[in-house]
Amino acid sequence: MIRAIRASKTAAEERAVVRKECAAIRASINENEQDYRHRDLAKLMFIHMLGYPTHFGQMECLKLIASTGFPEKRIGYLGLMLLLDERQEVLMLVTNSLKQDLNHTNQYIVGLALCALGNICSAEMARDLAPEVERLLQFRDPNIRKKAALCAIRIIRKVPDLSDNFTNPAASLLKEKHHGVLITGVHLCTEICIVSSEALEYFRKKCTEGLVKTLRGIANSPYSPEYDVAGITDPFLHIRLLKLLRILGQGDAEASDRMNDILAQVASKTESNKNAGNAILYECVQTIMSIEENGGLRVLAINILGKFLSNRDNNIRYVALNMLMRALTVDSKAVQRHRVTILECVKDSDASIQKRALELIYLLVNENNVKPLATELIEYLEVSEQDFKGDLTAKICSIVEKFAPEKIWYIDQMLKVLSEAGNYVKEDVWHALIVVITNAPDLHGYTVRALYRALLTSSEQETLVRVAIWCIGEYADLLVNNNGMLELEEPITVTESDAVDVVETAFKHHTSDVTTKAMALIALLKISSRFPSCSERVKSIIGQNKGSFVLELQQRSMEFSSIIQKHQNIRSSLVERMPVLDEATFSGRRAGSLPTAVSTSGKSSLSIPNGVVKAAAPLVDLLDLSSDDAPAPTSSSANFLQDLLGVDLTQPSPHPVSGTMQPSKAGADILFDLLSIGSPAPSSINGDLLSVHENSAPVTTIDAISSNSPTAPSSVMDLLDGFEDKVPIYPSIVAFESSTLKIEFNFTKQPETPQATDIVATFTNLTPKVYTDFLFQAAVPKFLQLNLDPSSSNSLAANGNIKQTMRVTNSQHGTKPMVMRMRVGYKIDGKDELEEGQIKNFPREL
Repeated sequence: MIRAIRASKTAAEERAVVRKECAAIRASINENEQDYRHRDLAKLMFIHMLGYPTHFGQMECLKLIASTGFPEKRIGYLGLMLLLDERQEVLMLVTNSLKQDLNHTNQYIVGLALCALGNICSAEMARDLAPEVERLLQFRDPNIRKKAALCAIRIIRKVPDLSDNFTNPAASLLKEKHHGVLITGVHLCTEICIVSSEALEYFRKKCTEGLVKTLRGIANSPYSPEYDVAGITDPFLHIRLLKLLRILGQGDAEASDRMNDILAQVASKTESNKNAGNAILYECVQTIMSIEENGGLRVLAINILGKFLSNRDNNIRYVALNMLMRALTVDSKAVQRHRVTILECVKDSDASIQKRALELIYLLVNENNVKPLATELIEYLEVSEQDFKGDLTAKICSIVEKFAPEKIWYIDQMLKVLSEAGNYVKEDVWHALIVVITNAPDLHGYTVRALYRALLTSSEQETLVRVAIWCIGEYADLLVNNNGMLELEEPITVTESDAVDVVETAFKHHTSDVTTKAMALIALLKISSRFPSCSERVKSIIGQNKGSFVLELQQRSMEFSSIIQKHQNIRSSLVERMPVLDEATFSGRRAGSLPTAVSTSGKSSLSIPNGVVKAAAPLVDLLDLSSDDAPAPTSSSANFLQDLLGVDLTQPSPHPVSGTMQPSKAGADILFDLLSIGSPAPSSINGDLLSVHENSAPVTTIDAISSNSPTAPSSVMDLLDGFEDKVPIYPSIVAFESSTLKIEFNFTKQPETPQATDIVATFTNLTPKVYTDFLFQAAVPKFLQLNLDPSSSNSLAANGNIKQTMRVTNSQHGTKPMVMRMRVGYKIDGKDELEEGQIKNFPREL
């Protein structure tokens, strides 16, 4: 049969041979031929290994096992282990045969039964046959004792409650001289200690000394050819003993003290030039790091791992890096001594070692070593492979941001990273860099000059281009006038035309995406305000995109051209410098601990297909880096524009508006943000691009602001109305109130999704005590869907308040009103408090 199958040239021929043989086996089974039963089962096992179904021969296994001869039993047990597993119900029929064979006078038949039981034992069989296995642990023949120990391991894994029955027999196996029995006995004791705390204490008191003595004897034993592996006596037994000692010493100082000497001996005397010796050393290091503290021993263990890092075998270096990461939490100073070797592993050609070493270096960085480590990593970034640049860049940026001793060093390192691997820098990282730059007014000039130099040499790095043109747009006057020069800087001469050239080059570069080009247009608009002499050139560059197929660029080009040409008197107010962005607020939003005004972070670039208008979004700053939440559109909009334009919107005047204006920060943000990336396109464009039409109603252009018309206020309000959604206002409610807590709900709905309601819950503490571990929970009926955002804090100050947002979607809007059950839990002076209630007073129109 085997020759016929191997001679088959196609899968079809093989299937034909198998079908023919299976038919012959079925016929033989039906005829109940005793002489050929073992041969048929051997064929079935071969067919089974080829992947064909052989379930029809399972009962033949049981018949062979029940026979009296050893050859038949051997084939039967082999078939049982191959063709069946513990999930088969047929196994229930073999339990009695196993029990008889475990008590058989022939030790070889006993061995067959133990092998089968150790491979396919189920929980029910374990309970039935555990006494026989326990008895065989004391059998005269060492091979039977070894097999019984392995079988006992299977039984304990299936039924942990039976571990107590094997504790004493297992302890007696630890005194064996036969290595085969001893290694299985140690393995059995290890399994018992894992599942039974009582047995663990028993072994600690009774067996620790004996195990230490056994390990010392093996470590010091002379050459024994029977157990020798590469000059080391029985490394497998070494490792098993060390694993058991690790379990016994973990959490017990007395047991740890007993094994310190032998661990030091194994760690110092084992040869590390062979793989067997390295395996023992690695297990020894794991044991040293797991048992109770011994400073000198741990330093020795970490030094062994340091030697592993110099090994040529990649596997040994990888496990050493893994172990050093665990050792870092125990003794970071000892690991720091191997920093140079670990840094070399970052430069290894093996990708897995590179990544693991980089993770370890990241954990090793602190305030004292951040400068040399960051320098080394940035230098390697220049020559690293493309596949590794992403991970390396992310780690370097995180290290520099987390441990930067001063802002100028942070900016310098980030510029190096942007110059070498700017395309791999994530969006939130360069946003954070801009936040830091705005918060360092003394470094504005230095930064914009450094970015200008970098942009001239590394224009292929998209992120570098974005940061550079943003800074040039903001601080172009500092670049040209060389303001804020530092002693370490080299002088640089940049003209107004050079500043425009570099932004124009970035705008026209073939790799620039829509976001970069939009930022370049804004930078050009700002430069035209800083340098009026360049206005015509800037207008010409911007005007080239009036026919762009990308709606975003077309819109900006039209609007900015209109501002330069027709609205000189308000241009400087529109494009004045960005306000300082709050670092703490940005960091909180980035970490997810503060609510964000708009969730736009995470998008790599702005991608707007031609002809698709983005939905209206809340007004945010140029790069979504605002330190304040975006204001909700209310009647106070007029005040913002009154500050911006110097116009009294409440008292229209026929007199011309004064040319001297002092725009407020908030007012500047409002109109500045109207021109920022991601702002919605107006529904139609006709004539003056700053005039916005809604529902085909004519709206006065922005020219009216600077005219003598008394309708200027309404024109200004119409300008904003084109960008704001008409959001209905719903009355707020007191959802819950007690003597200690008050909960108010404020509602907003978007017209395009009437079934969804956004709720801002305000929790007010009515007592002079602080509430900690504050948690709000809510439940709604099935026709409602509730999404809860995290609260602004889990601590409620005395007489203070916190907020939490949620969204409720009513699938039966207009038919069934909203209803909610809520529960609030918190602690006062460590005591748990719980308040519950039902909210039924939602406005009907929700």
